[in-house]
Amino acid sequence: MAHEHDEKHAPHHNDPAGQEQGHEPAQGYHRHDHTDIDWAVMGPLLESQAELFAPLYERAMAWLAKERTDPGLIVDAGSGPGVVSGLFAETFPGARVVAVDGSGPLLERARARAERLGYGDRFGTLTGELPDVLGELEYPADLLWASRSLHHLGDQRAGLAAFAQRLAPGGTLAIMEGGLPSRFLPRDFGIGRPGLEARIDAIEAEWFAQMRADLPGAVTETEDWSALLTSAGLKYTGSRSFLLDLPAPAPDRVRAYVATWLTRVRDVYGDALGAEDRSTLDRLVDPQDPAGVHRRADVFVLAAHTVHTAVRPV
Repeated sequence: MAHEHDEKHAPHHNDPAGQEQGHEPAQGYHRHDHTDIDWAVMGPLLESQAELFAPLYERAMAWLAKERTDPGLIVDAGSGPGVVSGLFAETFPGARVVAVDGSGPLLERARARAERLGYGDRFGTLTGELPDVLGELEYPADLLWASRSLHHLGDQRAGLAAFAQRLAPGGTLAIMEGGLPSRFLPRDFGIGRPGLEARIDAIEAEWFAQMRADLPGAVTETEDWSALLTSAGLKYTGSRSFLLDLPAPAPDRVRAYVATWLTRVRDVYGDALGAEDRSTLDRLVDPQDPAGVHRRADVFVLAAHTVHTAVRPV
C-alpha cells in the first residue's frame, strides 16, 4: 500500500505529495499492484515530499502524545519509505516502531533510514497488503497510525474493524483522512484563467470517487469518522486538523515539490482539463519560463490534514 501519505497515488491536494499519503498530492498513480512502479525513482521522491510535510506530522504527533504518553509498540499502517515512521520513533523514544507497507523496496528505504538516523535497534518492518498483514504482528499495537491508507481499502468499515482488532486494550487508533485541498498559488496568478486550482479540485474529486468505486469489494460509506470508529468497537476521542504553512517566497525544495505536483496533475488529469488550463500547466512547470513555479515569487504551500482518534476500551 505504500502511501507515504499517498505520495504514490494519483495527485490529490489532500495528500502530501501525494504519502500514504484525501489523497496525498502529486504522488503518482493509484495501484494495488506495485510491479509497474519504478521505486528507484519514486522512493526518493516520496521521502522528499514527506520530509517537506514533517512540520504538519510533528504537530499531529505532539497532539497524540498528550493522549498516548508511553506507547510500547507503534504501527505505521501504510508507511511508504518510513519518513513518518521515523518521526514517531523520535517523538516516542521509548517505543518500538513497525512500518507496514505493500512495497518491499520502500520498506528497505525505511530500514536504511532508521539505521542512518539512529533508531534502527527499535525499528521493524512488515511487508504485505492491509489490513490482513496486520495479523502477522507479534504484539498488539499501543498506537496504530494510518495516514491516507484506509481510503484505498474497498470496505473501510471492515478495515477499521481489522485495525481495531490489532490494538492493545487502551490502545489508540489514529487515522489521517480528509482535510482541505492544498494551495500553491494565488487564485489569479497572472496567466491563464483565474481559479485553476479550484477546477483541479473538482476533477480530483471525480477521480477519487471513481477510484473508490473501482476498488475490490467497494462499499459506499458516509465519511462520518466518529461513527465509523465507534462502529469498530472503539471509543471515539476526537478529531483535529493540522496546518502546513510554507509562505512565499518559497525555497527551492518547495518549488521542486510544487513543480512535481503540477506535472503529475497535467499528466494524470490532462484530458479532463481544458486546453487553456493545460497550456497554463505547461508554462507553470517549465523551468525556463519566468511565469513558472521555479522562478515566480508567489509560490507557497498551504495544507490542512485531519486526524481522527479512538481508543480500544480496556
